[in-house]
Parts: sequence; structure tokens; C-alpha cells
Amino acid sequence: MNLKGNQKILLLLLIGVFMGSLDIGIVGPALPSIQVYFGVNERLLSWVFTIYILFFMIGTPLMAKLSDIYGRKSIYVLDILLFAIGSFITITSFSIDMLILGRAIQGIGAGGIFPVANAFIGDIFPPERRGGALGILSSIWGVSFVLGPILGGLLLNHGWQWLFIINIPVAVIVIIASLYILPKTDRNRMINFDWLGIITLSVLVSSLAYGINQINTNNFLVSITSLQVWPFLILAAVLLPVLWKVEEAAQDPLIQVDLFKSKEVKLITSIMVGTGLVQASTIFVPVFVIVALSFSITNASLMLLPIVLTMAIGGPIIGRLLDRYGSRNIMFTGTFIMIIGLFILSIFSKSFYLFVIGEILIGIGMSTAIGSPPRYIMLIESPPKERAAGQGLINIITSGGQLIGGALIGAVIGSYAGNLIGYQLAYLLIGFVAIFMTILTIGLKSKKEQGETMDIGT
Repeated sequence: MNLKGNQKILLLLLIGVFMGSLDIGIVGPALPSIQVYFGVNERLLSWVFTIYILFFMIGTPLMAKLSDIYGRKSIYVLDILLFAIGSFITITSFSIDMLILGRAIQGIGAGGIFPVANAFIGDIFPPERRGGALGILSSIWGVSFVLGPILGGLLLNHGWQWLFIINIPVAVIVIIASLYILPKTDRNRMINFDWLGIITLSVLVSSLAYGINQINTNNFLVSITSLQVWPFLILAAVLLPVLWKVEEAAQDPLIQVDLFKSKEVKLITSIMVGTGLVQASTIFVPVFVIVALSFSITNASLMLLPIVLTMAIGGPIIGRLLDRYGSRNIMFTGTFIMIIGLFILSIFSKSFYLFVIGEILIGIGMSTAIGSPPRYIMLIESPPKERAAGQGLINIITSGGQLIGGALIGAVIGSYAGNLIGYQLAYLLIGFVAIFMTILTIGLKSKKEQGETMDIGT
């Protein structure tokens, strides 16, 4: 295919990726309006975000594998269609249960958009242009995640339903364009689908998210021993080794457990769980600002601009510094700065200027934690045949962190009935998560050790 044709394909994929990532965080500023509209508490309200992440996490490996079997084009169109159907259900919701159902369908469609788009690039683009195309997709994914709440705040003036109404015409355009522009790809029905793996993973993360969400941090010991919490946490703990055994035995596993033989992979995946928790915390910033600084919903959503602009500027800079200073030094510095930002938000949340400074510091840390350093590390540690699986593993692990983070923050805030102290404690808790992430970065390989690993790999 010629260069102009590839550019059209890339633009089409970018629109889909942007739309799917945008809806992760676009509900942030709408949460107060949705809460009033349906008359629900903060704990149930958090599932508007959490359910999207849960089904996004399920949809990612499911749709990626289906695209290998049935072809990229048909599954990409299916993903966009599911996203549109979920948006329509959300718009027409007459109960919170129906809204959550719509978000779940949105999530499973969006979960397939990013990996299928990446696979399309690997199939169609020549080797010398794949890196640039993948870099553009990753940048769009990261920035739109945080840009969502800002756009959501602007649209709220017309009603919270408009956050999802805009998806419908865009999805229709993408579907029609996909049918004409995207090339057909080969089908391979010989691939074995790891159904047992995806079912086990789905039950595990669902149980973990629900159990965490039901914890009352204001009365921790009593709540953790309740039937709404401990059975689900125990089930998740039991299923973790089961998932490991299932994936070891699978012919074409969902998760390449062999990668975990590397100490570096264990460290970076642990760090990425924390990264997901920090990402989830940014979704609640607009509501935090409304409670702490008495901002309007629109102005509160604009308070995410410091994070967005810092990430947009910081991402490319971090990429250039990576080769000079090594991923360990960059990761340590970024996560340490993130700690300071999170603690500022927690302790000095009543000060507008300190709140902005805290967000900028968080943006610097997120540029590091979700940017090129972790993917660079995984690329080095993954054997050539498992590099794609390694990148997919980062996505799954980070989504798991987002899922846990959404449930955890919702539980803490809900325990204090949405009062300021609940938000302050939630961000203080995420600050301690960032401390743990920083400690883990110390164990990463130095620049010299990474060079030796690359020499062995080649």
C-alpha cells in the first residue's frame, strides 16, 4: 500500500484510539451530575468508571485474539460498533444499572480498539515506519486519557448525556470509513483461543475490584470481615495462582508467564500496577476540586489542564533523556516527583496555587510512568518472538491497576460520604503507592546493565 493510503489508515486508527481512551476519563467531571440524576451514593457511583476499566481489560486480549482469527478489519469495525451501542445505552439510561451496562459494553469495544490498531500497523506499515506510527498511537492514548475530563467539563453545560452523544456520529463515520479504507487481512482459524485464561482473569479482577470497593475505610476491621468483602478478596487470592497455572499450560496463552522469569519484568509490572492506580486518581480530580475549592463543574474540569499540558510537553523530553541517563534513573526521578505532587494535593488541597503545582508534579511523574521508559524496559527484556506479548502485558497490568485504583478511591471517598477528608485520604494513600513504586525503581537495571542485556539479545 502507498504512503498516502497508509496515512489515511493511520488517521482512521487514531480517531478510534482517541475516542476509546477519551471515554475512560470523560465521566470524571460528570460524576456529580450523574450522582444527582440517579440519586446514588459515591461507592456505587465509582462503578461508572470502574466497570469501563474492567470490561476494557477483558476486551483487550479478547478482541486482539479474535482479530488474529477473523481478521483485523472486521474486528476493528465490531469494536467501534460495540462502543457506539454502549454509548447509546448510556445516553438513554433510566437507571444507574442501565448506565453501568452501557459503560460495560463501551469498555469491551474500546478495549479492542488499541491492540487491533497496533496489530494493523504491524501488518501494514513497513518496518522503518512502524515505530513512528506506534509512537503516535501511544501519545494519543496517553494524552486523551487525561484530556477526557476537560472535554467532559465543557460538554456538561448541555447535560451529562452529551458526553456520550458525541460518540455516535464519530463512530458512524469511523465504521463507514473503515469499510472503504481499511484493507482486508487474512483469517487464521487454526489459532487456539485461551478461553479458560480470559474467564479466570475476568473473575479474578471482578472479585478483587468488588471486594475493595465495599471496604469501609472509616471502619476497616469490621468491613473487611463482612460478607461483602472477604469472600471476594479470598476468591481473587485463590484465582491468582490458578491463573498462573492455566497460562503455563495454555498452548497460546493470554499472558506470557515466561516473561516473569526476568527480575526486571517482575519489577516493571509491579510498578505499572501503581501507575494504573495513579492514573485512576486523576479521574477524580474534578470532583476533588469541586469539594476542596468550591469550583463550578466546568471550571473544575479545566483544573486537569496542568496535568495534560505537562504530559504533552514531558513525554517527548523523557524519551530524549532516556538514552542519555538510562531508564532506572528516569523512572526513579519521575516517581519521586510524583510522590511530592500527590502529597501536595492531599495536604494542601485548599490552596489553588499549591493544587496546580501538585498537578504539574504529578504530570511529570505520569510522563515517566506511562511513557517510554517502562515500554523500553519491557522491549529489552522480552525475547524477539514475545515483544508484542510483552507490550500487551504492560497494557493488561496497567488496566488492572486502574481497575483497583478506581474501586479503592471510590471506597475511601464513599467511606466519608464524599466529604473533603475522604478525597484527602484517598490521595494520601495513592502517595504511599508512589513511594512503593519509587523503591521498586531502585532494583531496575542500570544503563550499562541494559546495554549488556541488549547485546545478549542480539
